Amino acid sequence: MLSRTLMIFAGLLGAAGVAAAAGASHGESRNLSAIATIFLAHAPALLALAMLGKGRVLSVASLVLALGAMVFGGDLALREWAGHGLFPGAAPLGGGAMILGWLGVAIAGVAGKSRP
Repeated sequence: MLSRTLMIFAGLLGAAGVAAAAGASHGESRNLSAIATIFLAHAPALLALAMLGKGRVLSVASLVLALGAMVFGGDLALREWAGHGLFPGAAPLGGGAMILGWLGVAIAGVAGKSRP
C-alpha cells in the first residue's frame, strides 16, 4: 500500500514540477522555479523508493520526504497565486521534513541488511 501511495506522490510531484517549470519559463517567479526544482528532484527519488524501498525506516523516511515536499511546494504555490502561505511556518516545516526524510534514507542505508 505504501509503495502505491509513494507512486501517487511521485506522479503528482512530477506533473506539478513540469507545470511549475513551464510557468517559471514564462515569467520571473522565484516561487515557481523553487517548486519546479524541489518537485522534479524529489519525484524520481520517491518513484525509486516506491519501487525498490524495503523496511520500516526507509518507508517512514520516504513518507516524510513526500509529505515535506508537498507541504513546502503547497506553501510556495499558495504564496504565488493566493498571496498567502498554507499556514505560518509551512515552508520551513516542509523543508525540515524533507531534510529529515533524506537523513532517514541515509540511516536506512547504514542500518539496512545486505541483500543476498
